[in-house]
Amino acid sequence: MNALSSTAIADFETRYPEVFNPPLWKRFMPLFIAAGIVLYVAYCWWFFSIGTVIAGGQWQRAELYARDWISYAVKATVKMTPEATTVSYPRFSELGDNPNPDWIVKADNNITVRFGSGKALDINDQQVVATRGGESLTILIEPDGAKPQGPLPKWAALKEDQVTVNFGFAGQADIIPQRVVISRRFLGWANFIFDTASPFWNKSLGEVASMIVSGERIKPEMSNAALAFDNIWYNASWQHGDVWTKLLQTIVMAFMGTLLATLVSFPLAFVAARNIMPNFFANQITKRFFDFLRSVDMLIWALFFTRAFGPGPLAGISAIFFTDTGTLGKVYSETLENIDDKQREGVKSVGASPANVQRYGVVPQVLPVFASQALYFWESNTRSATIIGAVGAGGIGLKLWEAMRTNTNWHNVAYMVVLILIVIFIFDNISNALRSRLTGKQG
Repeated sequence: MNALSSTAIADFETRYPEVFNPPLWKRFMPLFIAAGIVLYVAYCWWFFSIGTVIAGGQWQRAELYARDWISYAVKATVKMTPEATTVSYPRFSELGDNPNPDWIVKADNNITVRFGSGKALDINDQQVVATRGGESLTILIEPDGAKPQGPLPKWAALKEDQVTVNFGFAGQADIIPQRVVISRRFLGWANFIFDTASPFWNKSLGEVASMIVSGERIKPEMSNAALAFDNIWYNASWQHGDVWTKLLQTIVMAFMGTLLATLVSFPLAFVAARNIMPNFFANQITKRFFDFLRSVDMLIWALFFTRAFGPGPLAGISAIFFTDTGTLGKVYSETLENIDDKQREGVKSVGASPANVQRYGVVPQVLPVFASQALYFWESNTRSATIIGAVGAGGIGLKLWEAMRTNTNWHNVAYMVVLILIVIFIFDNISNALRSRLTGKQG
């Protein structure tokens, strides 16, 4: 390939000066944009005191919450007296009515609590010896409080008459006069299938299957399979039946609210569309009605209807119906205003009635788009129904809020969040598949 001559190059530069000799401001435009972004970020950092917020954030609390989502703690109290050292458990312990965990070892008047490899408490009526990672701390038990001997390691803290020993994820112990309060943590969700009152509790999968298939009836009035399902459904700790019922309420709430909104907004959109309804006042009244409905957030409508109808799915359905009627009505009317008038004029030219003109000249054009938008809103409302449920509109959102409000049942919160994620994932895929078919974009 022959190289261009200097004359040809000069000719190109003369004909295309904006390419070869751009203005100075264009040459440095990327640098100006980058500098502007940096300055804006610095301004936001200063104005919102982001550094102070990050430094003052209670990150340890976030860690504790995340830990509680994926694990459970077993509580135990060791009481020390000269006569005996005893262990007691809460009334509704995860270990059942007769707990005997292998991580608590009794020997005469001494008790050893194991928190994993190299982590333990040795307890008697006079002292507690805590061991972690090769370090040991001796705490004397005196009438006026727990007295640590020597300097405190990083994993121990003294507050008034109490010494707290932290064993990391494995748990902690609070050592106070005459007793040690133990919290031993384990991965997983305790008693997720059967609670401690179930005859199937603490049995292996093989044992449960054997009892269901060939075991004698535990209750004469029902089979063991029916009893097992009943015990799972009415699990006192996890309340599977109530959670799944509330989840179904949320799904129905989203479906009914979206369906009603679609049915109402469909005919009203024809009135709001200028090219369909030539009456100016009818257009404006309908459009302002849509504006009114969608100008109020769904959460506010939910609060209003909860006050009007009381807590329950009716309030949630009404909130979704009102909000989506306004939004779908606006979207539908704008879709109608952008249709191809040739098809409508063709139907009108053969003498069709006004109703048939809309039926055969307009509806076939917009129906796939209308249905696609309704499906998208249905999918979105499945998520929104959880939020509005938390303010009293029923469904799993209300149950989720109740579990969060106690600040103790974070594993139950994790369970419900996982269920919500699964439902949204399924509905999202169903909605996407149906929308693709309706808009002719299969595959």
